[in-house]
Amino acid sequence: MITIKEIAKQLNMSTTTVSNVIHGKVSEVSDDTREKVEEFLRKVDYVPNINARNLAQNESKIIGFALKARADKYENLIMDPFVSVLIGGVEETIRKAGYFMMLYISSDTAEIMRHVSTWNVDGLILFGMLDDDGIRVSEKYKKPIVCIDTYSLEGLKHFTNVGLDDEQGTYEIVNHLIANGHRKIAFLSDNTKGVDLARLTGYKKALEDAGIKYKESNFLKIRPRSDEIEESLKEICERSKEFTAIVCVSDLYAVTLMAALQDRGISVPDDISIVGFDDNMLGQLHRPALTTVHQDVKVKGITAADTLLKQLKGEKTPNQIKLPTHLVVRDTVKDISR
Repeated sequence: MITIKEIAKQLNMSTTTVSNVIHGKVSEVSDDTREKVEEFLRKVDYVPNINARNLAQNESKIIGFALKARADKYENLIMDPFVSVLIGGVEETIRKAGYFMMLYISSDTAEIMRHVSTWNVDGLILFGMLDDDGIRVSEKYKKPIVCIDTYSLEGLKHFTNVGLDDEQGTYEIVNHLIANGHRKIAFLSDNTKGVDLARLTGYKKALEDAGIKYKESNFLKIRPRSDEIEESLKEICERSKEFTAIVCVSDLYAVTLMAALQDRGISVPDDISIVGFDDNMLGQLHRPALTTVHQDVKVKGITAADTLLKQLKGEKTPNQIKLPTHLVVRDTVKDISR
């Protein structure tokens, strides 16, 4: 690659003049000089040395995106439609702002910490952090951090978390089931932490406000790994006979369950009603189309990236940003109130 020094020598100009044209400081050179330099750059197909420029400016123009994937849940995190749309929203936003994204996925927080602490990135976005994960990362990484769907923010008042009112969203969809005559309502998830706990709390509150007692047996635990999913779905389909409706913590699990029920001759919604949360493409394309809680996942990614970019400019951002949700009524809930 030809250097600025070599370009200056061939054009019989100073390196400062050539550098000013390359870096857009055209007010400091004459139009004639600028045109000569730009013509030469096109002729040699010059590509700026971004690393050298960033080193001189004491920034990398790279934003890190670290995602924690639970080993008992994900074998390939990006296969989850929620995650892929989220990544797309983040990447598009930082690219338009002139940054690059460095993506790192691991089920081991310590491994994430080791890599994050050595990255020369200007800021960091974290997803999937549970318990004290965020604190452990922040002990190693001192630059701006934005979290997505992190609910353990104790000690992290300098963070901004971008999430939803998951509790209220679930409360509304359970109320929809209750309004349609359902009282035997189960809740399906793979854990009771973070986002899942918030949605479970909303489910319990809706039952309580309707005078329906929650039982531990109402919780259906799905085991999503490929070596466990079939046996898990078999058990859940057997237990579905105890309920008239099941609230699934995500559209992915709702569609997975509906397929398993259909394979066993159990009709949705005639035999059992199913609802989800997210309103992603899976639920929209399934037939019957899924009744669910809508969130704009791309906007969540965009908001997280925009928030981090504001921090990089020295702007203050709130500790919590909660994006809206709303109920989407389609075809998977049967009215049994009559």
